[in-house]
Amino acid sequence: MSDGTLLWAPQAWLARQDGAAGGRWAESVLLRVDAEGRWAELREQCPAPAGATRLPGPVLPGLVDAHSHAFQRAFAGLAERRQSAQDDFWSWRDRMYGVARRITPAQLRAVAAQLDAELLAGGYTQVCEFHYLHHDTDGRALDPPGGMGEALADAAAETGIGLTLLPVLYQRAGFAQPRLRDDQRRFATEVETVLALRDAARARRQPQLRCGVAIHSLRAARPEALRALVERVGDDDGPLHIHVAEQTAEVDDCLAATGARPIDWLLREGLLDRRWQLVHATHATPQEIDGVAARGAGIVVCPTTEANLGDGVPDLPRWLGAGVPLAIGSDSQVCRSMAEELRWLDYAQRLQRRQRNVGADPAHDDGSTAARLFARTLAGGGSAAGFERWGLVEGARADLLVVDTRAPGIAGVPASHRLDALVFATDAPALREVWVAGQRVVADGRHRDAEAIARRFGEAMAGLWGDDAGGGSGA
Repeated sequence: MSDGTLLWAPQAWLARQDGAAGGRWAESVLLRVDAEGRWAELREQCPAPAGATRLPGPVLPGLVDAHSHAFQRAFAGLAERRQSAQDDFWSWRDRMYGVARRITPAQLRAVAAQLDAELLAGGYTQVCEFHYLHHDTDGRALDPPGGMGEALADAAAETGIGLTLLPVLYQRAGFAQPRLRDDQRRFATEVETVLALRDAARARRQPQLRCGVAIHSLRAARPEALRALVERVGDDDGPLHIHVAEQTAEVDDCLAATGARPIDWLLREGLLDRRWQLVHATHATPQEIDGVAARGAGIVVCPTTEANLGDGVPDLPRWLGAGVPLAIGSDSQVCRSMAEELRWLDYAQRLQRRQRNVGADPAHDDGSTAARLFARTLAGGGSAAGFERWGLVEGARADLLVVDTRAPGIAGVPASHRLDALVFATDAPALREVWVAGQRVVADGRHRDAEAIARRFGEAMAGLWGDDAGGGSGA
């Protein structure tokens, strides 16, 4: 790519001119991409110059999928039957281990490529992979040890999506269970393992690949190892993610084991800073929310997964009001559309509170729920993925989404309400094009290599499940 590649959009969702948080629709926007695939210039009220690529619709910045388990794409749709008196997160988890126990690196690459292509078409241009599936099917180290992570990185490179790889510290089955269960043997890591996996991934020097570290949860990591990992990370600026307070049983177990709730324990230990991302944080008290805000840490909510698993509903107004950075994630992959995640982020609040537009702030963005949630998750997602600059701003990576104004739910809607319609009135992703680092990866709503990726995904699924997905699910 030569310096000065020009794109032109009839409208683009840019930062507010008054410097306040949020965004606005700007007209006739010229976007110049530099040789490194970053935004070199964004200029509004500019006629399309000769030689510029005219984008076929209004433009949005790409969002970050801040929490993903790629291998679980092979399990989406296979846990929606109940064969016992009760079904909950813990019974779902036991069945999910059916795919975790036997997926190979080659199958993981095929599954991850399918997922990445779907995420791109759904409006995500970067994905944070919470990566705890490390070893061979018998629990022994692979050769190379980072083979599963390499499969994820190869899939990201193939599809063009950006990847933040987060190798996970995972040591035990629970607070009172000092070792992993047999069906968790592929997850086993220690502090040295996590850091070695991170460093090996960084050594690839792959474009659009970033790395941080993660801790599965307080129940799955010994306190002394958690502290040691944080100490060894030092001042490295990579993100640090952890599952926390997703389930009430987890909160109760943490209280029994430590005398504190999970988020309160992290605060009490003085561990949190701006690099930390608390994934789910569903069951948080007002005092914990205020404490997270004071430390500058962020949260990652996964609305469709949390609904699918029956986790509960976070106190969204309190998190928003406290100014805590907020991101969204696809997690278990039952949904791969950013618009659907944003929709359910507010819909869950509406159902619980019997109100409408709970996520809106009438003092900003004309009271648009979609605009406020989009702006907050745009900024929070960039931080969660390890970026200092993210979105349609100079110096950020040149990613964008082109909205399909012909799509059902958007067609005929006034330009000022297109973001509202995209989030709350569309039945499927309504994006014509998606660009990453100045390169078009989705055209006419389809990934550039959709057919080949889908074929390999089908072969991987047949190898995993055969003709009986239900029987193979480990139920």
